[in-house]
Amino acid sequence: MGIEIRELVDWVRRRKFFASLVIMITLALGILIGTLISGRAMATRAQSTNGVALLAIPDPVQLSGTFSAISGRLEPAVGNISTTQVIARPKKRSRRDEDLQDFFNHFLDGPDDDDAAERSLGSGVVVDGKGYILTNNHVIDQATKIEVTLDKDPRHYTAKVIGTDQLTDLAVIKIDSDHALPTARLGNSEGVQVGDWVLAFGSPFGLQATVTAGIVSAKDRSNPGFQFQKFIQTDAAINPGNSGGPLVNMAGEVIGINTAIYTGGHGFEGVGFALPANTVINVYNQLVTSGKVTRGSIGISFSEDHSANPVLLKELGAANGIVVEGVEPGSPAQKAGIQPGDLITQVNGHAVRVGSDLVDPIADTPIGQSVQLQYLREKQAHNVSVVVADRAKLFPQVGEAGDQNLGGGEPAKFGLSVEDLTPELARKLGVDHKTGAIVTDVEPASFAEDIEFQRGDVVLELNHVPISSAADYRREVGKLKPGQDVLFKVSRRDSNDRSLVVFLAGVVPSE
Repeated sequence: MGIEIRELVDWVRRRKFFASLVIMITLALGILIGTLISGRAMATRAQSTNGVALLAIPDPVQLSGTFSAISGRLEPAVGNISTTQVIARPKKRSRRDEDLQDFFNHFLDGPDDDDAAERSLGSGVVVDGKGYILTNNHVIDQATKIEVTLDKDPRHYTAKVIGTDQLTDLAVIKIDSDHALPTARLGNSEGVQVGDWVLAFGSPFGLQATVTAGIVSAKDRSNPGFQFQKFIQTDAAINPGNSGGPLVNMAGEVIGINTAIYTGGHGFEGVGFALPANTVINVYNQLVTSGKVTRGSIGISFSEDHSANPVLLKELGAANGIVVEGVEPGSPAQKAGIQPGDLITQVNGHAVRVGSDLVDPIADTPIGQSVQLQYLREKQAHNVSVVVADRAKLFPQVGEAGDQNLGGGEPAKFGLSVEDLTPELARKLGVDHKTGAIVTDVEPASFAEDIEFQRGDVVLELNHVPISSAADYRREVGKLKPGQDVLFKVSRRDSNDRSLVVFLAGVVPSE
């Protein structure tokens, strides 16, 4: 009986093996036949009647969801801003066109046109569901009508201005809606690193809901003449119409407001600038609270580029500092005894190395409170307490002065031509000093141009030696040797016709 059972088991196993083998062979033949038939069918479908292969639409493939996910969240909060401005065209325009003889005032007739309406486009981002929108001041400046459209929203909203800040080129406008609007979240721009991926949103050339991608190219890019503008630089495409739109990180946070593009030529393209979110948040909070931005000041002006010259710092006896070029009459700085030419080295005990080290702590100090300054004068340290005042009251908006057009003069060493500054010439030019050597010409690509001399500058000192005439200047220049440090103390007028004291320094070039 046991033998019969074993034989039965062996028989079943043999039958199972053969059955499995038959099934496998059948499946293989089926796959092969199916492939051949399918291939012939596809070949039949993929060819036209004349034998040309046709293209087929493949199934969609999701390559990367990060950019698209961020775009989907942000686009509804990004608006297209169009403005209308009525321009009252002047009947006549004037400009300074001075020559060497009188240095002053010829007039040029301008077109006699009627008033006209001009329209411009920009972008903005909704940051509060009640309709508060951040944009650039230059987008809505002097507009008589502001219209906003949002992505996927058919309505056209009329906006009103809540507040503007010219010094950062930011503005807050508001639209009214019967429902909560989609918003963007602002991030902390201090966390931005060079090389980070970013997206720029906006309406370049009026093309609404446009998104471009790039990286952060640089941080803390300064804008000459604008102390409160430090930009995030990006290669994400920013074009006219993007102004006011958000620059967004990979967390979907707004880390900047697109403000400017590089238009300097020289082969540079694709360079954009955004104002950092931390600056934006501070300005926004003040604008929605009081409609204006209040900043502290002590009433001085300076040029960071001039102060950063190592030769200048060496001559003034310091390792760091900012040179005071101008002091506003009646300002806290003047009352504290600070003068043009002083080198400020510390604010509240902290070293001053760049302009923001001096400006930011003063600007953030409440009006009426004091800051502690240390400055050098003739290499002697002085410490003073200076009361902070409202910057808007110390530096009211002043019309631009005409450009000086000085000419003539005998070509001299360094590419600098000078003449005697006479009392009569000083009166015509509005120069405070009555004697000195006035610069009449600066040769292009010369040493004088390299250290930033300008026509109309008055040389007061050369290596601490007083200069009362062109002869004094030429005498002292003649003593200089190649490779020697040279320091010029110069008086000049700025664009608002204020008198400044500027130090220009460099190393005497070889002949």
